[in-house]
Amino acid sequence: MSGGPEHMPESAEGRRTALYSVLGQVPAGKVVSYGQLAALAGLGRAARWVGRTLGQLPAQTRLPWHRVLGAGGRLSLALGTPAGDEQRARLRAEGVNVTNNRVDMTRHGWRPTDHSG
Repeated sequence: MSGGPEHMPESAEGRRTALYSVLGQVPAGKVVSYGQLAALAGLGRAARWVGRTLGQLPAQTRLPWHRVLGAGGRLSLALGTPAGDEQRARLRAEGVNVTNNRVDMTRHGWRPTDHSG
Protein backbone atom coordinates (compact mmCIF):
# COMPACT_ATOMS: atom_id res chain seq x y z
CA MET A 1 0.00 0.00 0.00
CA SER A 2 1.40 3.35 -0.98
CA GLY A 3 0.60 6.72 0.56
CA GLY A 4 -2.85 8.31 0.62
CA PRO A 5 -4.54 10.25 -2.16
CA GLU A 6 -2.34 13.00 -3.50
CA HIS A 7 -4.58 15.96 -4.19
CA MET A 8 -8.08 14.53 -3.98
CA PRO A 9 -10.56 17.41 -3.98
CA GLU A 10 -12.43 17.51 -0.70
CA SER A 11 -15.90 18.55 -1.82
CA ALA A 12 -18.22 16.71 -4.18
CA GLU A 13 -18.32 19.88 -6.26
CA GLY A 14 -14.52 19.92 -6.46
CA ARG A 15 -14.47 16.29 -7.58
CA ARG A 16 -17.09 16.96 -10.24
CA THR A 17 -15.17 20.01 -11.49
CA ALA A 18 -11.96 17.97 -11.79
CA LEU A 19 -13.85 15.19 -13.58
CA TYR A 20 -15.56 17.53 -16.07
CA SER A 21 -12.30 19.35 -16.73
CA VAL A 22 -10.54 16.13 -17.82
CA LEU A 23 -13.58 14.81 -19.69
CA GLY A 24 -13.73 18.04 -21.71
CA GLN A 25 -10.22 17.33 -23.00
CA VAL A 26 -10.97 13.90 -24.49
CA PRO A 27 -10.78 14.51 -28.26
CA ALA A 28 -13.22 13.30 -30.89
CA GLY A 29 -12.42 9.79 -32.07
CA LYS A 30 -10.84 8.86 -28.74
CA VAL A 31 -12.30 7.06 -25.73
CA VAL A 32 -11.36 6.67 -22.08
CA SER A 33 -12.50 4.19 -19.42
CA TYR A 34 -14.35 5.25 -16.28
CA GLY A 35 -11.35 4.18 -14.18
CA GLN A 36 -8.83 5.99 -16.37
CA LEU A 37 -10.94 9.16 -16.26
CA ALA A 38 -11.08 8.97 -12.46
CA ALA A 39 -7.30 8.53 -12.24
CA LEU A 40 -6.58 11.39 -14.68
CA ALA A 41 -8.85 13.66 -12.64
CA GLY A 42 -6.90 12.79 -9.49
CA LEU A 43 -9.81 10.88 -7.98
CA GLY A 44 -8.06 7.55 -7.48
CA ARG A 45 -10.11 4.40 -7.92
CA ALA A 46 -13.50 6.01 -8.38
CA ALA A 47 -14.78 4.40 -11.59
CA ARG A 48 -18.26 3.73 -10.19
CA TRP A 49 -18.58 7.26 -8.86
CA VAL A 50 -17.57 8.57 -12.31
CA GLY A 51 -20.28 6.43 -13.92
CA ARG A 52 -22.95 7.65 -11.51
CA THR A 53 -21.88 11.27 -11.90
CA LEU A 54 -21.92 11.12 -15.71
CA GLY A 55 -25.36 9.51 -15.52
CA GLN A 56 -26.62 12.67 -13.84
CA LEU A 57 -25.43 15.08 -16.54
CA PRO A 58 -28.21 17.18 -18.08
CA ALA A 59 -29.42 15.99 -21.47
CA GLN A 60 -28.14 19.14 -23.21
CA THR A 61 -24.59 18.90 -21.80
CA ARG A 62 -21.76 19.66 -24.19
CA LEU A 63 -19.39 17.32 -22.35
CA PRO A 64 -18.41 14.27 -24.44
CA TRP A 65 -19.90 11.68 -22.04
CA HIS A 66 -20.21 9.23 -24.93
CA ARG A 67 -16.41 8.88 -25.04
CA VAL A 68 -16.32 7.21 -21.60
CA LEU A 69 -16.48 3.40 -21.62
CA GLY A 70 -16.26 0.50 -19.23
CA ALA A 71 -13.06 -1.45 -18.61
CA GLY A 72 -11.51 -2.98 -21.70
CA GLY A 73 -13.51 -0.69 -24.00
CA ARG A 74 -16.85 -2.27 -23.12
CA LEU A 75 -19.93 -0.10 -23.69
CA SER A 76 -21.83 -0.10 -20.41
CA LEU A 77 -24.97 1.53 -21.80
CA ALA A 78 -27.24 -1.14 -23.26
CA LEU A 79 -28.00 -1.29 -26.97
CA GLY A 80 -31.64 -0.38 -27.55
CA THR A 81 -31.76 2.22 -24.75
CA PRO A 82 -31.89 5.92 -25.68
CA ALA A 83 -28.51 6.66 -24.06
CA GLY A 84 -26.92 3.47 -25.42
CA ASP A 85 -28.09 4.14 -28.97
CA GLU A 86 -27.02 7.79 -28.71
CA GLN A 87 -23.56 6.76 -27.49
CA ARG A 88 -23.06 4.30 -30.36
CA ALA A 89 -24.27 6.82 -32.96
CA ARG A 90 -21.97 9.55 -31.62
CA LEU A 91 -18.95 7.24 -31.50
CA ARG A 92 -19.58 5.99 -35.05
CA ALA A 93 -19.94 9.60 -36.25
CA GLU A 94 -16.45 10.25 -34.84
CA GLY A 95 -14.98 7.24 -36.66
CA VAL A 96 -14.84 4.97 -33.61
CA ASN A 97 -15.58 1.37 -34.53
CA VAL A 98 -17.89 -0.50 -32.13
CA THR A 99 -17.72 -4.30 -32.53
CA ASN A 100 -19.47 -6.78 -30.24
CA ASN A 101 -20.28 -3.99 -27.80
CA ARG A 102 -16.60 -3.04 -27.49
CA VAL A 103 -14.19 -0.43 -28.76
CA ASP A 104 -10.57 -1.30 -29.50
CA MET A 105 -8.77 0.61 -26.74
CA THR A 106 -5.34 0.16 -28.34
CA ARG A 107 -6.64 1.92 -31.42
CA HIS A 108 -9.04 4.48 -29.95
CA GLY A 109 -7.92 4.82 -26.33
CA TRP A 110 -6.94 8.34 -25.30
CA ARG A 111 -3.47 8.56 -23.83
CA PRO A 112 -2.81 12.14 -22.82
CA THR A 113 0.90 12.83 -23.04
CA ASP A 114 3.09 15.49 -21.53
CA HIS A 115 2.71 18.44 -23.90
CA SER A 116 5.58 20.45 -22.42
CA GLY A 117 8.17 19.26 -24.91
